Amino acid sequence: MSAGQSYYEFYRGSSIGTALTDALDELITQGDIPPQLAMRVLQQFDKSLTECLQKGVKNKTTVKGHLATYRLCDDVWTFVVKDPQFKMEGTGAGSEIVTAPKIKIVACKSGDAPEGKKSGAKGNDFA
Repeated sequence: MSAGQSYYEFYRGSSIGTALTDALDELITQGDIPPQLAMRVLQQFDKSLTECLQKGVKNKTTVKGHLATYRLCDDVWTFVVKDPQFKMEGTGAGSEIVTAPKIKIVACKSGDAPEGKKSGAKGNDFA
């Protein structure tokens, strides 16, 4: 990924992202850090988490469920799946199955994906 590349900010909504944002807000309120530093920390968080997930996650997961809604907007796919079952392979002794009432999957075009390619899901690289 290039030096000037921007990263998606949706990991900030995760529990660790929310905790980081809350801590930074408290430091700004107390006058311990300037808001510009907090923004740089959040940008580094976006970059580091994206790169960690791209390089560190090696297990294969299969999702089965009822596709409730899907949409494509600005190269971002959003899927809402009801009653999903996740079959995770490579988690030690065989495979593990995890369920949930409903999930939302957001798939974004990665920075090294080809531009303007319209050949379908197999031709695009989503992170």
